[in-house]
Amino acid sequence: MMIVRKGSERGHTDIGWLDSRHTFSFGDYHDPEAMGFRTIRVINDDRVAPGGGFPTHGHRDMEIVSYVLDGALEHRDSLGTGSVIRPGDVQRMSAGTGVRHSEFNASKKEGVRFLQIWILPERAGLPPGYEQKTFSPAERQGRLRLVASRDGRDGSVTVHQDASLYVATLNRGEQVAYPLPKGRFGWVQVARGELSLNGEALTEGDGAAITAVDTLAMVGQAPGSELLLFDVA
Repeated sequence: MMIVRKGSERGHTDIGWLDSRHTFSFGDYHDPEAMGFRTIRVINDDRVAPGGGFPTHGHRDMEIVSYVLDGALEHRDSLGTGSVIRPGDVQRMSAGTGVRHSEFNASKKEGVRFLQIWILPERAGLPPGYEQKTFSPAERQGRLRLVASRDGRDGSVTVHQDASLYVATLNRGEQVAYPLPKGRFGWVQVARGELSLNGEALTEGDGAAITAVDTLAMVGQAPGSELLLFDVA
């Protein structure tokens, strides 16, 4: 079974420096029918204007993954981490018992766009932590690249949950397939472009919840289409 969450149905926050689309309930946007999927709690598509950003604020008991699509995002946190995240970079911050951080557009001239993903941790009270890795365009072109997993396999960042995150970039006609093990659940998020998922047409911003399906077949329908695939318990 597949249930599509159209990009046009997402929540929307626009406060000038931030233009954000919420796949699931977040902040002032609340939809009791869209509270997350399995252990995925948040998928926000954030666009931050030049010079704008999230001032220092706190989190706890959440695995936060950031995936930059365009521009550069500057990160600072109470763990002493300072970094700039660019396209192809994946950042994982485990809030655990508590962490404070800020995220700002690193440019005064160009916007930044990134996906902010929250995953519920396997248990509360974990130590806070930070990890960042870069995945080249070649690793993602025409293939699924594992970028986050519970055990950090294949060079992925580690998330403290039984969840795996893959990314892929598909040109028109390029295909990838993913066998979804029995008892597992999938979520596909179209970051940009267009693709078909098991024959269903999806466009930028669309997401799809998949249950009781053996194989996910994804075909690019536009140049440079980019997707994220979650495999969760």
